[in-house]
Amino acid sequence: MVNPKDISIADFAYELPDERIAKYPLAERDASKLLVYDHGNISEGHFVDLPDLLPEGSLLVANNTRVIQARLHFRKAASEGRQGALIEVFCLEPAEPRDYQLMFQQTGCCVWHCLLGNAKKWKKGVLERSLVVEDKALTLSAERLSELPDKNGSFLIRFSWTDEDITWAQVLDACGELPIPPYLNRATEESDLRTYQTVYSKVKGSVAAPTAGLHFTPRVLEAIDRRGIERVEVTLHVGAGTFKPVKSERIEGHEMHSEWISVPRSVVEALLRHGGTCTAVGTTSVRTLESLYYIGLKLLRNPHLTENEMKVGQWEPYEGDDASSQPSLPVLQAILSWMDANGTDVLRTSTQIIIAPGYEYHIVRRMVTNFHQPQSTLLLLVSAFVGDEHWRDIYRYALGHDFRFLSYGDSSLLIP
Repeated sequence: MVNPKDISIADFAYELPDERIAKYPLAERDASKLLVYDHGNISEGHFVDLPDLLPEGSLLVANNTRVIQARLHFRKAASEGRQGALIEVFCLEPAEPRDYQLMFQQTGCCVWHCLLGNAKKWKKGVLERSLVVEDKALTLSAERLSELPDKNGSFLIRFSWTDEDITWAQVLDACGELPIPPYLNRATEESDLRTYQTVYSKVKGSVAAPTAGLHFTPRVLEAIDRRGIERVEVTLHVGAGTFKPVKSERIEGHEMHSEWISVPRSVVEALLRHGGTCTAVGTTSVRTLESLYYIGLKLLRNPHLTENEMKVGQWEPYEGDDASSQPSLPVLQAILSWMDANGTDVLRTSTQIIIAPGYEYHIVRRMVTNFHQPQSTLLLLVSAFVGDEHWRDIYRYALGHDFRFLSYGDSSLLIP
């Protein structure tokens, strides 16, 4: 068995010309090309064909997270006749309150973990900017609560605003900027507010879109329904760590970002109805579903865990000796039993799971995903799914057949 800690990231390099990176989406989402990898055979069509390629009566799981306008800009007060420095504050995840839903309902004040652009120019003091929300003029202030960044490079920032009737969600909508991926090498445009969201996005919290879902349209979803394919949704709020490059030579030196997940009871019940397997839309759904397996495994050992104790660690899948032998159904049933015992219909926790060659998939049997950056953890996840040589065949075919890459690029259906 491959030890993922020993994997050299250099083995997952490939040449990606800049012109193959899609800077904008197609006008019709489902007109994108679809590469189909089916048990070693590669073919191509268009995303609108997807419903006919999925088994009738199967289960499809998607991530319903919604990208927030997480990038805020402030300018320091002018001094000695010179314009103040421009400071970028990038909201990563809530701190006070920590719950996403409560955070966006917050009025007057809140605290976030944030990345700072031009941080050296803002050591102390309060930054302010004026804005208008629903015809009300107000002032938004930002204050640094921590002097040094944490291990993820983020600072604690307290935001406050002068109108107690205005929610934090309204503040972000009024003055925040949607954070499109840095590799697009362009500024956010008005069209991105629509195109960089899935048509089924609902739950605010991500700083990056679950891009495999960007290809879905109402007509594709309706065709899926007509085939008797059950659709359910999980939530994983994508963090900025999704763009974090692997800088260490071996994977052991790379620290995965932790991401907040929410899984309704209906998803667990659907998985049980479908034999504990499904088609996952995107790597974020994959990470959520495979994390669910390890959460259930913990609950089989100790059914009295709290949600915080259920967090899935980065190397957890590779450390136990019983995971690969445990079928998914009793693991999922353990989650359902925990929900019953705790009187809840939703499981909320976080995951830091890394899926790399050597990983054994437990729940995901088919995957819809875009084409990922060289030497990325997402490419490791794909390799673990289809096999080392096969991911190379897939990407070689895509590069040789004019497929568009990355967030706004084309799609694939992988069936190992």
